[in-house]
Amino acid sequence: MPHGARSIPPADVKAVRAFNRFYTQRIGVLKRYLDTDFTLTEVRVLYELAHRPPLAARDLVRELELDAGYLSRILRRFDDKGWVQREPAPHDGRQSLLRLTETGHAIFAPLQQKSRDEAAALLATIAPDQRPHLIDALQTVHRLLEPKAATAPQVVLRDPRPGDLGWVVQVHGELYAREYGFDATFEALVADIAAKFLRNFDPGCEKGWIAVVDGRRMGCVFLVRKSATVAQLRLLIVRPQARGLGLGATLTDACIAFARARGYRKIMLWTQSNLVAARAIYQARGFVLKQSDPNSAFGQELVSEVWERKL
Repeated sequence: MPHGARSIPPADVKAVRAFNRFYTQRIGVLKRYLDTDFTLTEVRVLYELAHRPPLAARDLVRELELDAGYLSRILRRFDDKGWVQREPAPHDGRQSLLRLTETGHAIFAPLQQKSRDEAAALLATIAPDQRPHLIDALQTVHRLLEPKAATAPQVVLRDPRPGDLGWVVQVHGELYAREYGFDATFEALVADIAAKFLRNFDPGCEKGWIAVVDGRRMGCVFLVRKSATVAQLRLLIVRPQARGLGLGATLTDACIAFARARGYRKIMLWTQSNLVAARAIYQARGFVLKQSDPNSAFGQELVSEVWERKL
């Protein structure tokens, strides 16, 4: 038993076991795989051979945590059916590398499609506005139980949902106070912008994006109508924990693409000269500084700027 396991509260252990029983029954693990002639383990071996060829048997033993004898029996069956071919490993002639034959791929393809269809059917039972919560929860479980899965962060840009605009105001207020010394009047300004976006939102020509990294909100941006031909980029922000992932550039690119698709001729934005990272993103994407005005705002002496980009 791993160190510390005995200190886990029995109620927590019971909750995990209850979920395991529910989910294995829900996805049909206790019977043949999706009502086919295959076991779940056999399909997983086919999956690995289809997506990561060629593989040595010992790689499958290690990565799938299988008993070597059990895997040998599975591979013997696949050999007999003509689903697997073997080739000598270039680094070790005593080892064979495995890959699926054309027949093996033909057998696996409908199994994979059936699995996709079953997953889609499961999600279809959940209201569309509730599905993101389920996906976020699944990603959180994956990340916590397998930390190495977080080495390649999953980034998703999604539409704002109830509660997101409150988060936008909060993160702006906290971050700008900490990093630039802005006072509460800046948070009030952001709250006013957010409220106007909600009250006046026109989905035909305006849009907001929330950047989610591994299930957590890490950034945002909004594009609003300034005039019939001009869009305004507003409230671009990336939390410090997500810097280095290119979120600021990705969010800005989303604004440009949306504005172009909606027939705008120009995007403008208002920023401050001390926001160096944001200014670099704008400049790299063809925005041009059009106006610069020294002013006192948010408890600081600032230089406000207007940038524009033609589409």
